[in-house]
Amino acid sequence: MRVLILGSDTPLGHALVERLQYLGRHQTVSITRATCRWKSERQAKKAVVRAKCEILVDLRISAAADGVDQLQELDLKRCHWVAKACQRSGMTYLYTSTSRVFSGQLDRPYTEEDYPDNETDFGTMLADGEQLVRDSCERHLILRLGPVFSFEGTNLITQMLGELGTNGGSLVMDNNLRGCPVAAEDGARVISALLDQLSTGLQANGIYHYCSSDTATFYEFAEALLASASQFSEFSPTAVQLQRQPEGLAPLNRSLNCSKIRNTFAIKQAPWRTAVPRIVKQYFEHQRNKI
Repeated sequence: MRVLILGSDTPLGHALVERLQYLGRHQTVSITRATCRWKSERQAKKAVVRAKCEILVDLRISAAADGVDQLQELDLKRCHWVAKACQRSGMTYLYTSTSRVFSGQLDRPYTEEDYPDNETDFGTMLADGEQLVRDSCERHLILRLGPVFSFEGTNLITQMLGELGTNGGSLVMDNNLRGCPVAAEDGARVISALLDQLSTGLQANGIYHYCSSDTATFYEFAEALLASASQFSEFSPTAVQLQRQPEGLAPLNRSLNCSKIRNTFAIKQAPWRTAVPRIVKQYFEHQRNKI
């Protein structure tokens, strides 16, 4: 099967392209985020049709949520253009979204049936993007992920280690928001498994959730990160500090219920902690190669 990947230069995109090429079960056509900055629907349609693929994987919006990029109305328009092009061409649109569509106010993992209740501007735009995909392309699959981390790009690991290296070796993290981070390689494993089953003709439209099997706050993630990073760089014992929360502030939880993807595709969750040492090592190797 031929697969068109939008956002192939994102951390998840790099991991997905590498995995698909290694397995050799699908042909890939890759388009970077810069190339995807179309100014008109005609340009978007031309790029999608020219690829001559059966399925399109769009990683751009979830990458923006994991990094520092700001979403614009034009970004949502581009998703709308892509969805309409997929509908006309009979392609399946696999669109990656994020747990940030939810406010975190529930005390249980969010299911696919829960309403996206993040009322911030960013959360509203994420929900609007999902709605455009659902309304414009019949053969769609929306995959909501926890925060994706990798040794490259802008994400949890590179931001935290970057701050440790530039701010005198200290991080002040909060312990209020709980979620389930996802290693880029694990996210690539999940998308690859979806592609394998969709290529057999399985019809599985709708929304699916995937995140790691264990939750963590930013503080807990940073502690695990520091334990691995201390092998490669010297940090003080107080490099990660707990940020005091305002009195009476309720804890937030953006963990996802992943039973639907397990029951439909037999995809099981993996722990995030086992991936951290390998990714931290890759980060420091990557930094040395840049010098």
